[in-house]
Amino acid sequence: MIQLHDVDLKLLRVFATIVRCGGFSAAQAALNAGQSTISEQMTHLETRLGVKLCQRGRSGFRLTEQGVAIHEATQRLLSAVETFCMDADVLKQHISGKLNLGIIDTTITDPDSPLPRTTQRFVSRGHDVHLNVYVGTPAELEERVLDGRLHLAIGHFPIHVPGLLHTPLYQEALGLYCGRRHPLYGSKAEGDELREEIAASRIVVRGYMQQYDLEHLGVTKAAATVDNIEALAILLISGAYLGFLPAHFAAQWIKTGEMHQLAPNSLQLMSPFDVITRRGTAPPPILQAFLEDLAASSRKSAKG
Repeated sequence: MIQLHDVDLKLLRVFATIVRCGGFSAAQAALNAGQSTISEQMTHLETRLGVKLCQRGRSGFRLTEQGVAIHEATQRLLSAVETFCMDADVLKQHISGKLNLGIIDTTITDPDSPLPRTTQRFVSRGHDVHLNVYVGTPAELEERVLDGRLHLAIGHFPIHVPGLLHTPLYQEALGLYCGRRHPLYGSKAEGDELREEIAASRIVVRGYMQQYDLEHLGVTKAAATVDNIEALAILLISGAYLGFLPAHFAAQWIKTGEMHQLAPNSLQLMSPFDVITRRGTAPPPILQAFLEDLAASSRKSAKG
């Protein structure tokens, strides 16, 4: 029995091309090879198979009886190889299982977030995936990625925890806001005047970004601490506090007049969003596929 090798498959493809083109000369362009090279390859194939495949000469190109049979077998073989490659490619691309994703709260209104586009892109590929989404504080997300309960998480992670891989994703714009009942509502103060008014006000900060918030406000102490943005918005709307809030989230209350942004030109901050995954382990296919779609969506968002 003949044992096929890679070189035999290549020679059979040459043979099939010659037959399709109707001869050695006509096949030169399709094979990007000279007639002498093609003739040499055919001689090699006939030697490997032990049969004469064709007649060529003044009378033209003609398959022998054995050549007809080998050509038919070749067509079946090449068709089976193509089917195998397609099936293997589908299996490679088809992902199944559970993907556990963590995010911080109130990012749904951020137009710069690539997560909605990523999810649509990922799901549209036909993956048989059950998506579990957990909303938590940065500390909770870090803990869950470290212990394996989450495959990845997206949010603010100002301190890089050992054991986690941080990949920059995008920037979130924040402003300083107060509620309609706050004494500074409607204020257009800037510079030293604003700093004095801030120092005399109650400040609410995000616990996971406390030093960041305080340093940018030039104060050393907060009057309230929250671990999520919704709680921060509640305190601001009360009129008792000042604090940083994502601009996209505050927009709904700016529109209704429930909030006012202070010093929009000098106190607008940009906070980085990162993707965190567990370091030191190869990502499973389900995570790798999602990360690839996330990177593609992020690049598209950056280009606008």
